[in-house]
Amino acid sequence: MIRFGPAGRDDGFYQSGYKKAKEIAAYVAENGLNAFEYQCVRGVKVNEADLAALKAEAKNKDILLSVHAPYYISMSGVDPDKRLKSIDYIMQTAVAAKMMGADRVIFHSGSLSGQTREEALLLAKDTLLKTVEALKENGLYGEIYLCPETMGKVNQLGTLYEVLELCKLDEFVIPCIDFGHLNARTQGELKTAEDFEKIAKAVFDSKKDKIHCHFSMIEYTQGGEKRHLTFQDGETFGPDYRIMLDVFSKYGFDMRVISESAGSQTADSKTMKEYYEALR
Repeated sequence: MIRFGPAGRDDGFYQSGYKKAKEIAAYVAENGLNAFEYQCVRGVKVNEADLAALKAEAKNKDILLSVHAPYYISMSGVDPDKRLKSIDYIMQTAVAAKMMGADRVIFHSGSLSGQTREEALLLAKDTLLKTVEALKENGLYGEIYLCPETMGKVNQLGTLYEVLELCKLDEFVIPCIDFGHLNARTQGELKTAEDFEKIAKAVFDSKKDKIHCHFSMIEYTQGGEKRHLTFQDGETFGPDYRIMLDVFSKYGFDMRVISESAGSQTADSKTMKEYYEALR
């Protein structure tokens, strides 16, 4: 089964008269969706009572939650103090995830910061292993999956290979495959079923049956990602969600597809879910 849902509270959430975090599950359910990604991208600033209410309502409506950690995490940063601070940021996100009943924390893999890709990956592995130990020390290991994300800019750590290498470190580290990011960093190479098949096979061969996915159409330049688009205005750049679902639906992954479209996350999630259901 593939689940679908939006990242964050989009334009439709507020247009429907909703305002608070505790109302998210009602909005997601009334749109026929069954996943949601809570955004802590600018810092973990949460209301515990609202998250407890969201947890209860999401469980009641069979909506699975994930949380995106702050953007400023740097798993591969050359400054050791800043790099190891990333562990604290992920732990803060994991605690918030626990409050709302979410089981996945998504985070950016890092940047190169003048290093070779190999050097940056080694630092990111060290940071991630320390993060796993922190989860164990705080009683969250096994309850929260850590999800390093494929990245959209060429000078960022986060190719598919790099993310899968990070995922080898522990069974509770699973990939967040951002198809828009992969398409942007490769100048639009995700066009055919064969292109998506390579990704699916690489994940399958990595022995990961759970995967987290982001999907949006993204404008790109030579440096990679420029800005997120909607399904209505993004077909020039792609990628095509239909080809992705045609391919990935055959593999039997425990998979969530989270829309990161620019303001139309819920509508675009519904479009993907309806297409997927027609395949079954």
